[in-house]
Amino acid sequence: MPTVDIIIELDSGGIVLIKRKNPPPGWALPGGFVDYGESLEEAARREAREETSLDIGLVRQFHTYSRPDRDPRRHTISTVFIAQSGGQPKAADDAAALGVFTRESLPSSLAFDHAEILDDYFHNRY
Repeated sequence: MPTVDIIIELDSGGIVLIKRKNPPPGWALPGGFVDYGESLEEAARREAREETSLDIGLVRQFHTYSRPDRDPRRHTISTVFIAQSGGQPKAADDAAALGVFTRESLPSSLAFDHAEILDDYFHNRY
């Protein structure tokens, strides 16, 4: 199943994570499944808007993660994008809560393989 995840950098500093409303629990990057007939870029913009109420500008495609056990529900292949926004995030859709975090303040309970993704991001972005 193709999915997207989005690392949203805010102009005010930090990145946006959502606290998942549905299983599996934990904090996660905004993202979700790509709809049939939708491009990866369209899916990233849609998922960001649905979960964070933000309009984003895609900066670049970061990496694709495909380990079969990365999602306990089924085998997913996620393309991760780096995006930017100057807006004020607000939790919506299947996000129970939302937070803005720095490398030093990341929550310990990250869902899926998002700890690995963020480790790659912080080591390769700066």
